[in-house]
Amino acid sequence: MKYIIGLGNIGSEYDKTRHNIGFMAIDAFAEVNHVTFSPSKHFATVAKLVVNGEQVLLVKPTTYMNDSGKAVRAVLDYYGGDIEQDVLVLVDDMDLPFGKLRFRAKGSAGGHNGIKSIISHTNSQNFLRLKFGLGHPQHEKQAVINYVLGKFTTSEQPQVNDMLDKSNEALTYWIKGSEASELSNKFNG
Repeated sequence: MKYIIGLGNIGSEYDKTRHNIGFMAIDAFAEVNHVTFSPSKHFATVAKLVVNGEQVLLVKPTTYMNDSGKAVRAVLDYYGGDIEQDVLVLVDDMDLPFGKLRFRAKGSAGGHNGIKSIISHTNSQNFLRLKFGLGHPQHEKQAVINYVLGKFTTSEQPQVNDMLDKSNEALTYWIKGSEASELSNKFNG
């Protein structure tokens, strides 16, 4: 089984915020594959589907971003699987230019608390991430937290839609067995 973990914060106040692009991407993938999320006992909502004969579990932690690893650990413990082989995490990245996608096969949390939690709960930094570029606030005085918890602007929406379309394609490639290097060559902007 493959696991796609979308990172975000639960609650309507966080809908369509920059920090929730992981949720937005997994929701977009669920929509094109005609599946819906249901509550689970694993600190997450989940949706099951089959792509090209491969079982896939879409996971949206309900623990809030900073404790996402709790859901990842619970899902892997229940269903089985290897964090290094079977998991793809969808996550926002302020250090990546706005609108860009980047696959990364391993590494530190880079200051992202959701990734830090996953590393802590799985004892591994070696898991695939698909990062969505947010860029930095345009005004230096604008607090970073206000920026990431802010909603995308109307002018940003076309690039957001483009990222979501590309991520749908990228997720399908990953499920079908593309290696991290192939994914990087094809999708990293």
